Amino acid sequence: MKITFTNKAIAKLLETVNNEQDCYVKLKYDTEGCGCTVSGIASLWIVKDIDDEDLRIKTNFLPVYVEKSEWIFFDEDMKIDFHESAHTYMLISPQQVLNPRMSCVVK
Repeated sequence: MKITFTNKAIAKLLETVNNEQDCYVKLKYDTEGCGCTVSGIASLWIVKDIDDEDLRIKTNFLPVYVEKSEWIFFDEDMKIDFHESAHTYMLISPQQVLNPRMSCVVK
């Protein structure tokens, strides 16, 4: 899996991670409130700990962690951008838009 951050996404994410100490960026396939494990939505989580099962993805910015069981919900080549007018991130791949309004949550 390959994840690339745009310059806008890096600048915005730096604002968040600079306010946190010893944190990790996690790409999460969040199913809470969706009713089914295959009906989820991608989001960024800023977490203090990662699990042994989390897979580390090298990026052009900070490493991103993905739960091994959620790997299948993401594409092989993805880009994370920041949409300034919506104040949200976007997760896109050459094949599709995975989430046009992805949140970033500090857990």
